[in-house]
Amino acid sequence: MTKAMKTVVTALALMIAGGAPVAAQTFEPPRGCTLSLTAQLRQCQVANVYSCTGDAPGDRWITFADGVGIFFTSRIDFETRWIESIDHDSGNIDRLLPKAADHASFSTLLATGRDDFDFMTEASDGFVERFVGADTLTGETVMIDGIPLERSTFDLSSYDASGAFLTRRSGSQFISRDLRLFFGDTEVFENAQGDRIETFQPPVTFALPGEDGFGTLEPKFDCNAVLARAPGLTDRLRSFRDDRI
Repeated sequence: MTKAMKTVVTALALMIAGGAPVAAQTFEPPRGCTLSLTAQLRQCQVANVYSCTGDAPGDRWITFADGVGIFFTSRIDFETRWIESIDHDSGNIDRLLPKAADHASFSTLLATGRDDFDFMTEASDGFVERFVGADTLTGETVMIDGIPLERSTFDLSSYDASGAFLTRRSGSQFISRDLRLFFGDTEVFENAQGDRIETFQPPVTFALPGEDGFGTLEPKFDCNAVLARAPGLTDRLRSFRDDRI
């Protein structure tokens, strides 16, 4: 049983016993870092975005929490490349390898409406993974909680160091030109074993400094539904994290 599964089972036991699964908490960024945005997502997740003085200009960190707590932290750069990702359940850390056939570029996406990419990451356990795909703007604009967003589609496949197919992810997402961030929407995940999973995790509300909900670690939306379908769904939702909020 994975740590994520154990924590969800514990949460369910507390609910059955009549207790609260987790108390409301506030996210505190590391020393030298400043929190800038909190986004409440569907399917019981909340993301907090912050930047740190010691990082390169334009770098941001994003932490993801569910009804159990923080489970994933990602650092992206000005071009939204996946610089570093930390899985808090396993302790594994993935880092972007500097050489790439075609690094992801948010600027290219904004300028041309499409960005193709072909890059690799290396995990702390030595596993190397290649990612190939593209982001494409559809031309559709939406307003979510007062923030203008543009819809995009994506198709992303991953391979191991020998070239064997591992996973494919496809679907739609949103971008913010002003914030230079991706936000999730609908997604289909498939792997080499034949599994197919669909998720729906768009942002619902945003909180800026001084606004209600800014810095919270308590997700607000769909939590009862997710727990009712736990533990399998929660494990899956925890796994779909990269450069997107």
